[in-house]
Amino acid sequence: MITLSTDSLRGYGLNRIFQFVKEANYDGVDLYLDPHDFDTQDAEYIKLLVNQFKLPVIAIQTPPNATPKMIVDAVTMAKKIDTKVIIVQPPKMFNFKYIKWLTYEVPKIRQREEISIALENAPSDTFLGIIPEHAMNNLNELRKFKHAALDTTRVAQKKDDLIRVYNILRKYLVHVHVSNVKKGKGYAMPGEGILPLESFLTKLKQEGYRGAVSFKIHPRFLGAGNHKDIMENMAECKKFYEDYFVKIETLPGIVEEKKAE
Repeated sequence: MITLSTDSLRGYGLNRIFQFVKEANYDGVDLYLDPHDFDTQDAEYIKLLVNQFKLPVIAIQTPPNATPKMIVDAVTMAKKIDTKVIIVQPPKMFNFKYIKWLTYEVPKIRQREEISIALENAPSDTFLGIIPEHAMNNLNELRKFKHAALDTTRVAQKKDDLIRVYNILRKYLVHVHVSNVKKGKGYAMPGEGILPLESFLTKLKQEGYRGAVSFKIHPRFLGAGNHKDIMENMAECKKFYEDYFVKIETLPGIVEEKKAE
């Protein structure tokens, strides 16, 4: 399943973004809850767009400064628009109350609402160049959270090995945000940069990954401001997905292994 993060086209109205996704023939929308865009927080309006464009919202991303109330509101929205995955960002290092809430309350919400709430790998931001800005920011913490989302640009910015990170998180991975890093700039087009995204997507498919492949590209790399450029770049992302995911065969025995899990 291929989706586009709405953050890739920030600056456009949500209606226009749905139009782009529909025209590009993607499977759905990966909705970023932008604190500065009230349309992204209006469940009834989003449901209207879902019905109008016949495009599901595959995942909901909460913002970096989210609070417990924002997460609960995202769950309420997800139930209204039939979304099964919510992605949360690692909390700030000293936000102990929020850290505790994520650790102890999220598993209860998951079970009660039958929804996946996944923690995404942290950005590389630090204090004084050495102290991580975010708590719950290592791979062990992601595994403990049980449901994980993976942002490939952040893996590169931390100078981690993408395939090694995937192997560690494989069992817990429910969503991936795909982009590359080109000349030090993150969220570049998938075929341009230092990350082995071809091998990554191929491995995902071979090993039976069942979540969405969501392209999260910086607006300037996606061609924001020019309709023709946007459509060409979205088509290029889709071809990349088809070549290295859709056309790849799942390895024998993987389907049975996934069912057993």
